[in-house]
Amino acid sequence: MKKTNITDIVKAEKAKKKNIRIYIATLIAVQMLMMPLAGCASSNGLTASSSQTSAAASVMTLQDNDSASVSATGKSSGGTLSADELFTERDLAQTADTGEAKTYTLQSGSHITVTEEGVYIIKGSAENASVIIDAGTEDKVQIVLDGVSITNSDFPAIYVRQADKVFVTLTGENSLSVTGAFTTDGDTKTDGVIFSKDDIVFNGSGSVVISSTDNGIVGKDDVKFTGGSYTVTAASKAVEANDSIRIADGTFNLKAGTDGLHAENEEDDTLGYIYIAGGTFRIDAGDDGIHATSVVQIDGGSFTVSAAECIEGTYILINDGTFSLSGRDDGINAAKKSGAYTPTVEINGGHITVTMSSGDTDGIDSNGNIIVNGGTIDVTGNSSFDYDGTAQFNGGTIIVNGQQVTEIPNQMMGGRGGMGGMNGGFSGRMGGRRG
Repeated sequence: MKKTNITDIVKAEKAKKKNIRIYIATLIAVQMLMMPLAGCASSNGLTASSSQTSAAASVMTLQDNDSASVSATGKSSGGTLSADELFTERDLAQTADTGEAKTYTLQSGSHITVTEEGVYIIKGSAENASVIIDAGTEDKVQIVLDGVSITNSDFPAIYVRQADKVFVTLTGENSLSVTGAFTTDGDTKTDGVIFSKDDIVFNGSGSVVISSTDNGIVGKDDVKFTGGSYTVTAASKAVEANDSIRIADGTFNLKAGTDGLHAENEEDDTLGYIYIAGGTFRIDAGDDGIHATSVVQIDGGSFTVSAAECIEGTYILINDGTFSLSGRDDGINAAKKSGAYTPTVEINGGHITVTMSSGDTDGIDSNGNIIVNGGTIDVTGNSSFDYDGTAQFNGGTIIVNGQQVTEIPNQMMGGRGGMGGMNGGFSGRMGGRRG
């Protein structure tokens, strides 16, 4: 069996994306035309899924009038997403161009308000002081935290009220905390030490320690990390995003009362996804370590996660990485969180070690299907696998309680079991790349 192609991934930004309705209608038409070819070779030597990839990519090119808003070509191996498509060059730059930067020094009881595009260096220590970005809707603002320490009682240390996109670049050691109950800003419930109503990108060579009585970092659009070190202790979620969390690199030490990384969009269930290309993660969470309503895709990184459910999403795709997962409920769980995708765990590579607590727990649990094409999976626990759909074991190594197996067991008898075919995949419109 071929690996599932994960393609046609476009993030719909309602305020800026033009012709999205045309795109969706055309993409559906392309998929319907290609559907009868599934599993067969086409005349040009491509599989049907490869043909779908090329056709859909062409559709996106034709419909992308806001050229910086959409990108979803997929990489050649399996048609999955790659960091190239989800991060701009500026996202990935770890230093800011400070040639014309303005420098501000924090003062207790006083806010610094940025109202226009530019680069701003923030220094100093203060109490009850915030950096507020309230710029134009097309403005890109870069904040360089250079040895900053902010302790607030009830309001975010960094608050993005409006901008096109904000970059937070770390240099040196920084510390941000909120010690009391968060207050509102008009109709906006601010509930994160860093709170952004627009896209926000974190990069740099420095570090930040964040402490919160609620959430650590909150983004109402996309939240990206491409470098830097983050230590977050939060009573609720360490990092929360509405549309997506995208991580290219970085070091993360997250201790959360609920979820470590959490992406959820209540209005569009094709969004609320997490993509990780690399980085080092130590996550201790009261609920989920990594939670996405729609899709979790991991292409690399080192993960040590202790949580009720270590990784949860509707479609979970693991292409690479090293994982040490300690679960109190499920190690990896594909649940029906989004109506846009069939619950599926697909593993194509990496080394995954899952150790489960005693009781009614599952190492890898899917309300739909499980597909293993490669990698090493080592599960220790009462129930190693539980699935309600079908299971494919096409390659790789599976070890259950120290014993290598030749098929995927279904110890909790959640469904049909066996080596049958797959019942659906995920195809959506995540992604997108803006300057």
